[in-house]
Amino acid sequence: MPFTKMHGCGNDYIYINCFEQYIQHPEKLSKIISDRHFGVGGDGIVLICPVENADAKMRMFNIDGSEGKMCGNAIRCVAKYVYDNNIAKKEVLKIDTLSGVKTIELKVKDDQMYEATVDMGGAILNPSSVPVLIEEEEALIDFPIEIDGATYNITTVSMGNPHCVLFYDDITSINLPIIGPKFEHHPLFPESVNTEFIQVENRTTIHMRVWERGSGETLACGTGACAAVVASVLNGYCDKDTDITVKLLGGELVIRYTDNSVFMTGPAKKVFEGIFQW
Repeated sequence: MPFTKMHGCGNDYIYINCFEQYIQHPEKLSKIISDRHFGVGGDGIVLICPVENADAKMRMFNIDGSEGKMCGNAIRCVAKYVYDNNIAKKEVLKIDTLSGVKTIELKVKDDQMYEATVDMGGAILNPSSVPVLIEEEEALIDFPIEIDGATYNITTVSMGNPHCVLFYDDITSINLPIIGPKFEHHPLFPESVNTEFIQVENRTTIHMRVWERGSGETLACGTGACAAVVASVLNGYCDKDTDITVKLLGGELVIRYTDNSVFMTGPAKKVFEGIFQW
């Protein structure tokens, strides 16, 4: 099985061209090939598939085999693969996902895409649509919940997948392997949740660590960065219609939250190609 290893800000996936091959049981394959000791190593796998309503379709599977509806870092890499490999030689691409068709504007140099801006669509704030199991109809902003006797104030956002955002003075001191799973599997979140821990530097710069459902702590999360900026605006730390730099463990993304959509700009890099036997 030929594959390509790619990453966006260190959020690394194994990309498989399904224009040329069919993959049975991708949920099983993801567990095997994503293992960093006995496989290729990655945060999961991404299938690049043919589709009628767009230039390509993206399917993403986490390292535990669960399928994600959207992945901001992966969709930029899909766009790079589609462009660089002449599947669709256009500097504005349409990529279909389980969260709908996304428009991506590419930046190209020497006939290779190196960066892209993705129209991620509008942020979803209604609790039942995130989803959060709560009777509130208004957006949950700085909302208190209890975990193991401690109170945490959260802001919930969906960017095609559910996110829970918290603000800290120092995110380096957080023990994510302990606290992350407690948010991921909290009974408030029926589909589990991605959790972003944010430290605000100034009105145009924030720092982020993320615990992704199904993957654990990762070096970056595109939808998480979008959710973090939305939450930062809603909590008064940042401003709408402004480029906000999100500093992640694996790099930086620039997010702009507008009344109609959230725009994410960041890199996409190819690491290597290979052949996997399974």
